[in-house]
Amino acid sequence: MKNFFKALFNDNNTINEKSFIGFCAFLMMVGFAVADIVTGSLGKELVVQEFIFNAFMVLTLGSFGIASIDKWINKSKGESNGEQ
Repeated sequence: MKNFFKALFNDNNTINEKSFIGFCAFLMMVGFAVADIVTGSLGKELVVQEFIFNAFMVLTLGSFGIASIDKWINKSKGESNGEQ
């Protein structure tokens, strides 16, 4: 785990940081959903502030959107330079 975080913050790595942050935010949204289902089945209400869930949703969509656009732009630049 220590090597993973060391590689994550290294400038010359193969890890896409935007996708990693988006995946972590997605896991938090899934965690909220599972907790809501479990507490709902137990007859209790899980109170999650709407702005917290929306923040994770925007972070997930933004991270994956930026990563996709970045990948598309880099692919376009590679093809225009004759690289693949």
